[in-house]
Amino acid sequence: MPQSIPSPIPPQLTRLADGTIKQLNPFSGTEIWTVPGRANRPLEVTSENPMPLADTGKTCAFCADRILETPPEKARIARSGDDAVISYATAVDDLAEPWEFRRVGNLFEIVSYDFWVKNYGYKMPVAAQERMERYLADPAGKAHALSVVHQKATASHIETSEWEKMTEWERIQMAQPFFGGGHEVIISRRHYVDGAHDSSQLASSGTLTPQEHQWYMRLTVDAMRDLYAQNRYAKYVQVFQNWLRPAGASFDHLHKQLVAIDERSVNARMEAPKVRDNPNYYNEAAVDYASSQNLVIAENKHAIAIAGFGHRYPTLEVWSRSASCQPWEHTPEELRDVSDLVHAMHAATGVFIPTNEEWYSKPLDLDVAMPWRILIKWRVSTLAGFEGGTKIYVNTIDPWMLRDKVVPKLLELRAEGAIAQSINIATECSCKVNSLKYNPNLQ
Repeated sequence: MPQSIPSPIPPQLTRLADGTIKQLNPFSGTEIWTVPGRANRPLEVTSENPMPLADTGKTCAFCADRILETPPEKARIARSGDDAVISYATAVDDLAEPWEFRRVGNLFEIVSYDFWVKNYGYKMPVAAQERMERYLADPAGKAHALSVVHQKATASHIETSEWEKMTEWERIQMAQPFFGGGHEVIISRRHYVDGAHDSSQLASSGTLTPQEHQWYMRLTVDAMRDLYAQNRYAKYVQVFQNWLRPAGASFDHLHKQLVAIDERSVNARMEAPKVRDNPNYYNEAAVDYASSQNLVIAENKHAIAIAGFGHRYPTLEVWSRSASCQPWEHTPEELRDVSDLVHAMHAATGVFIPTNEEWYSKPLDLDVAMPWRILIKWRVSTLAGFEGGTKIYVNTIDPWMLRDKVVPKLLELRAEGAIAQSINIATECSCKVNSLKYNPNLQ
């Protein structure tokens, strides 16, 4: 039986005579315009009146000296020799031991523990149940868990009289999401860079060392794997990072979030038919097309970074070249290379541009291969009535402008030793065709 010919990919970038650039997202179909003269706006959100720092460990609830204000810890990654190791189910007495990144339940879940219990009959896995019982059997552990429950109840406007009527058993039931929930946070040790003297010196992804960023990624990927494993009803785990309040962060303290949901993402549902029609779609419509437009920013052996197109905000895209679709199936070397490029993009972006980091990977139940990719979106504009009425979005920085802002900074950072030395930048990149090996036909 003859094979069908894949549908042609429409042009994704069109430059008009007046300089207007029209962009079409090849996956979502979102239409973007970049209009001449609208790009001359400040990008960074800076603190007008930086305050001297008295105690950098107590700035927010994620800080190291306020560790008992977060739920019981599911896991952490801590230095060990020249590397770091992940440990699980930290006892309350060990919380003060040195750590680099911690994994805890989110106090205010997007998809709640009750959602899974009431809609699916979800039961906490045996390992999580046993961990909860051990933690609560320790008087200090019980006091910690109930203190956080009370903190959540107060924030949720539960009346004092109602709280006082609750039995201890009822309060303990409110602690179950801390041990078996599906919305988690990966918290960085630092709120400010080491040695900071004022409140403008925030610690972002880009201020980490490449090795520290690898540890951050490693713990996040491990949490992602675990969330799938502990909840058979979870169809997708979304990983994201909001940096600075204009990008949706509650605290200006570096952290990632993971949320398990019971269906495929809308993006995956839109992309699946395209990939069934053309299994090589991600190479042809994204990375190879970017190469043809001179939009490759950086690469290493196992990953590539491009200036994205068809996004509502200026977007840096990092694509894994691994044949494995899931992040936890990557080899340590593959994971390191993805991490190094993500870290470099954040470092080039700087501390004061609000960003959303979004992870895209294949839903577990999908029958087509999809490569892991991470988008870093610069939240430097506000959507308005024009966008709402037309569904055509104005992005003030076109992909070439984005490339030209980032590349010189990457070269400077590499010369300073602030990013991985194995990264090739701009014209140093090989730009090999079909470098994403997710496609079984290319393996």
